[in-house]
Amino acid sequence: MKLIVGLGNPGIEYQFTPHNLGFLTIDQIANGLGIEVRNRQCRALTARAVIAGEPVVLAKPETYMNLSGLSVRELVVEHQVDVTRDLIVIYDELDLPLGTIRIRQRGSSAGHNGMESILGALNTDEFLRIRLGIAPDRKVADSVKYVLTPFRKAQEKVVVEIIETAALAVEVILKEGPAVAMNRFNRKSEDSGQ
Repeated sequence: MKLIVGLGNPGIEYQFTPHNLGFLTIDQIANGLGIEVRNRQCRALTARAVIAGEPVVLAKPETYMNLSGLSVRELVVEHQVDVTRDLIVIYDELDLPLGTIRIRQRGSSAGHNGMESILGALNTDEFLRIRLGIAPDRKVADSVKYVLTPFRKAQEKVVVEIIETAALAVEVILKEGPAVAMNRFNRKSEDSGQ
């Protein structure tokens, strides 16, 4: 069983904020499969699906970002997930330009509170993550306010594109493996907008 977790904050006021790109990606995947992520389980909204022949659980923790690890740990136990092989976490990354995607197989939280919570709860950094760039095009005084403020109209196109790309990346990871996905998606933004 693969566990695909998108990070975000529950509540309509957070729905279209940079901090909710993980949730938005899970919704994009579910929409593509014609399902809804609405079962309550392990402090998360979940749905079961099959992607590229693999049984998966899609999950959106309802614990608020900073406590994401509580829900992820419960989901891992509930579904007997091998964290190093079968967990994918999708989240926003302030250190990457808006529209950039980076797939990594391990690493630190880089100051992301949701990831910090998951690393602590799982006691390992050896799991796949898809980082979605949200860095603003100009310096912001308050990064917390920025990540919790809805996207501007001018950003909508690139936000839709990154969500669609992240959903595709999940499919490629499940079908062809992380190495192929990293090779394909990690260099995308550097190749002059391919």
